[in-house]
Amino acid sequence: MRNIHALLLTSLLACSGDDAQSLTPDAPAAMPDAPVVQPDPCGTLVATAIADDPAWYGTNRATLTSWLDAGGCKSAGYDASKKPVVMFDWDNTISKNDFGDAITFWFIANDKVLQPPGQDWKATSQYMTDAGAAALTAACGTTVAAGQPLPTSTNTACADEMLSMYNDEVTRGGAPAWAGANLRRNEPAYAWTAQLLAGYTHAQIADFTMTATAPQLAAAMGTTQTIGTTPGLNGWLRIYDQQKSLIAAAKSRGFDVWIITASPQDVIGAMAPMAGVATDHVVGIHSLTDANGKLTYRFAGCGEVPDGEASVIPTIQGKRCWINKGVFGDTSATAFQRRPDGKRQYLSVADTDSDVEFLRDATYKLVINRNKADVLCHAYNNEQNSWIVNPMFIGPKAAHAPFACSTAFMTETGASGPSRDEGGNLIADQADKVHP
Repeated sequence: MRNIHALLLTSLLACSGDDAQSLTPDAPAAMPDAPVVQPDPCGTLVATAIADDPAWYGTNRATLTSWLDAGGCKSAGYDASKKPVVMFDWDNTISKNDFGDAITFWFIANDKVLQPPGQDWKATSQYMTDAGAAALTAACGTTVAAGQPLPTSTNTACADEMLSMYNDEVTRGGAPAWAGANLRRNEPAYAWTAQLLAGYTHAQIADFTMTATAPQLAAAMGTTQTIGTTPGLNGWLRIYDQQKSLIAAAKSRGFDVWIITASPQDVIGAMAPMAGVATDHVVGIHSLTDANGKLTYRFAGCGEVPDGEASVIPTIQGKRCWINKGVFGDTSATAFQRRPDGKRQYLSVADTDSDVEFLRDATYKLVINRNKADVLCHAYNNEQNSWIVNPMFIGPKAAHAPFACSTAFMTETGASGPSRDEGGNLIADQADKVHP
C-alpha cells in the first residue's frame, strides 16, 4: 500500500511539470513600499502679503513679493536648517529718523554722560583730536570726578561742545574733532554714541533707550528740541509700518531676518521687537564690558581687528565684516571679504552710502531714497536687474539733480572717487527716477 501511494505522488508531480514546492501554500504577495512623505519645509508658516500701501512705489510691492516667493520655504532647494537671510539697516530704513541721535541727545540732556578717566576725553575715542579733547575739557571742566555724571542739562557749554563734535564733527571753534580713522570701517562720531554710553550695563542702556524713545515715538512729526543752547535738534521718531509688513512677510516665508546698524547694539536691540525682529538678531556697535558688566569705550573686533581696538564698526566695509561674523559666524580675518555666491544674504534693505557693500552682497536689494549719491548710483544702475528704489515712506524727498557717480564713492580717507560696478567699470551719472 505504501508503494502505491508513492507511485501516485510521483505521477502527480510528473503531470504538473512543477517542482515539489508547487504543492505548498502560496506566500503572501509583497506589498509596495508606502510613499515617503517629506515634511513641509514651511511647517506651520503661512505666507502673509506685504500690506497694500500707496507709499510703495510703482511695482515695488509686487517685485518684493516675487523675490520673497522665489527664495522662501515654498521654493525648490529651500533648507530650513540654513534659512536664507534678509538683512535690514535700521536708522532711516526701518525707522524715520535716527535712534542713535535720539539716545545721544537724551544722554546729554539728562546728565547721563560720565566724566572720563583722568578727565581725559581722548580716553573715550582713539580718533579724537587734541583740539577736540581740549575743547571738551575747557567746556565740561575737571571738577566732576571720573565716572560721575556731568551736569550737561545745566552746563550748556559742555552740552553744546558735545553736540558740535557729534553733529558737525568739529569743535565750536571750528577745529576738526576726529582724525585717523579708516572711514570705510569706522565713522568716529557715530562710534562716539556708543562710547558715551560707557559706565552702564546692557540692561540699563535698554531701559534708557525705552525712556528716551517713547516720547519721540509719540511726538508730532516735525518736533524739534533744544539741548544746551543748540536748537533744531530732531525730536520725533517713527517705525515704518511698511517695513514691519515686509519683515512679517519675509518671516512668514521662512527667511531669517536680521538688523545691521551703526548704532549701539543695545539701543537697537531694545527697539527691534517693535518691528518684529528679535533682540538677538541685531548686529550693531558691540561695546566690550568690564568685570562689573559695565560698557567700556572699546569694541569687539571683527576680521583681522582685535577686540578692544575700537577701529571697526558696522559701516560700509565694517557692515560686511559684522554680517559675516555676527550672522554667518566667520570669526576669521577673512570676514572683511565677500562670501562666496550662495552663502550671502538673499535680500538687503537700506538707505545710505554706508550700506553700499552689504547691499551689493545681496542677491536682491531695496534702497530707500534719501538722495544719497553712491548708493543711488548703484541702485539706478540696477546691475543684474536686482535693485529697486522706493521713496521714504514719510516725508519723501523731491527729485534730485542727476547723481555724479564719478565722485560719489568715498575712500578710506574721506576723499571722493568714482562709483564702480561689479566689473570695475565706472557707473555713468544717474537720474533720480524714483520720487513722489
